[in-house]
Amino acid sequence: MKALRFKKFGDIRDVLAVEDVPIPTPGPGEVLVEVHASSINPADVKNVQGSFPQTKPPRIPGRDVAGVVVGGDDAMIGMAVWASGGDIGFTRDGSHARYIVIPKKGARQKPSSLSMEEAASVGTNYITAYLGLIEKAALKEGETVLVTGAGGGVGSSVIKIAKTRAARVIAVDRQAPDKARLPGIDLGLGSDSDDIARRVMEFTGGRGADIAFDCVGGPLFETALNTLGKDGRQVNITAVGERRVSFDLLDFYRRQLTLFGVNTAFLDTVAAGHILDAIRPDFEERRLTPPRIARTCTLSEAVQAYADVGSGAAKGKIVIIFTE
Repeated sequence: MKALRFKKFGDIRDVLAVEDVPIPTPGPGEVLVEVHASSINPADVKNVQGSFPQTKPPRIPGRDVAGVVVGGDDAMIGMAVWASGGDIGFTRDGSHARYIVIPKKGARQKPSSLSMEEAASVGTNYITAYLGLIEKAALKEGETVLVTGAGGGVGSSVIKIAKTRAARVIAVDRQAPDKARLPGIDLGLGSDSDDIARRVMEFTGGRGADIAFDCVGGPLFETALNTLGKDGRQVNITAVGERRVSFDLLDFYRRQLTLFGVNTAFLDTVAAGHILDAIRPDFEERRLTPPRIARTCTLSEAVQAYADVGSGAAKGKIVIIFTE
């Protein structure tokens, strides 16, 4: 079968190539999935470049997948599935190939409302958003959520999930986003132009946000923390720029704030499958929508697509599609 593979870490164009490799054989508790579509995430690019110590080349990258089960469990043959996980493409071969073997408990029924391309675009962004917002920060209906990096893949997913809980959403991006660009937001603020803490306090009548979901870290970490009211919770998923941050510890404990670090690299395929099952009804009933797909490409075009994701040139998801 054809697969995208790297034998050592390095620059995308130097180490990533399409190769012929054997079709994998499922073991006990596993299924063979014929891949119809798989998206490219920034983490996939960083994986090829050597940012994840758990990865041992040679390796087929690719974290998110949608396809059809063709082997391993007779009861599942023919089932349209989607899957993701911090192990796929890292400690096991990934989805940027014609076939992939994954644990059968991680291969979950795909929402019938989504095409294969749409289903393949959902995984990492929505899983990160759900893990941080629902499982860690325990969003309650009607709370106020502030999201930094709101225009990005995870940020926009946080907004959509928050609205399914009737939350009020404050979106922060470099340029203040509006409701046409990010449907569902209640207030848009610019990280370079607005006094964010003051505007949040005005918007909430001095109460502050209940949750700050920080998709930027570094330069916005303390800013996000300062928007929280008493018993507020902050979720951090990355560290852009300066990795070390500081904040007023006295103010922190007096307001009884809580910090959550979220790293989906530790979420395996089975655990990720539980989250995909949890959000599937919202996709089926169209309360959630997939990310914007910038373009699709074939496997032979995937190296360029990786380069585009790595450089930030891709404004939306790039999805690899597989044809006979």
